Amino acid sequence: MLLAIDVGNTHNVIGLFSGEKLTTHWRIRTEKNRTADEYWVLIKEFILLNGVETETIDNIVVACVSPQLVPIIEEMGEKYFSCKPLIVGPGTKTGISILYKNPKEVGADRIVNSVAAYEKYGGPLIIVDFGTATTFDAVSAKGEYLGGAICPGVQVSLDALFEKTAKLPRVDLSRPKNVIGKSTVESIQSGAIFGYSGMVDVMVAKMKEEMGVPVKVVATGGISEWMADQSESIDVTDPFLTLEGLRLIYEKNKTP
Repeated sequence: MLLAIDVGNTHNVIGLFSGEKLTTHWRIRTEKNRTADEYWVLIKEFILLNGVETETIDNIVVACVSPQLVPIIEEMGEKYFSCKPLIVGPGTKTGISILYKNPKEVGADRIVNSVAAYEKYGGPLIIVDFGTATTFDAVSAKGEYLGGAICPGVQVSLDALFEKTAKLPRVDLSRPKNVIGKSTVESIQSGAIFGYSGMVDVMVAKMKEEMGVPVKVVATGGISEWMADQSESIDVTDPFLTLEGLRLIYEKNKTP
């Protein structure tokens, strides 16, 4: 079995594949001071709760945007799973050309998403990933990674609003019933959900204009389904796109 780990700035999304099937998945907080032993204990418990023997896991593939955690994940893999994890990065076979000025600058998660979206939906397309940052990535009809845009994520924006203002409260991210809020909390939630979905539609429209062809828009990430309900530009919601991309990249790089 294959263990796929998407290490983000806020959360780790972890999936377990049996062949092409995603059998289970879970999410844990990203803790930069967590040790390899602690990662093992957490992951082992989740695996066992799903009735899977850890001995059946023989490969690990990782996308990581926190470089300091890479050696920790590698140590965990070698110590407890007896395998060296495949860390997606420069030199990894992805099957797509990266047309960034400096390809090494592109986050592994953005490339992994592009690989999965192109494999599943074809091109051209735009991928919108709602995470700590909200990223927009463009892929051509030939499967070339064209580039994209990066915006502060919804939760990051809410946290900054609370920290930088004297009277506005910290609020939970949830969808309000009305755009016109009847309280401070509802007003902040309206700005976060409806305002952000409007930003997404404008960004997608401008990217489509530059690409000059009809484009499919795929959304992923923790709040993608919420945003897809409000956005006029999102065509498909695929919450586990990154895990699927990790599996595909592992298949392209495994030793015959």
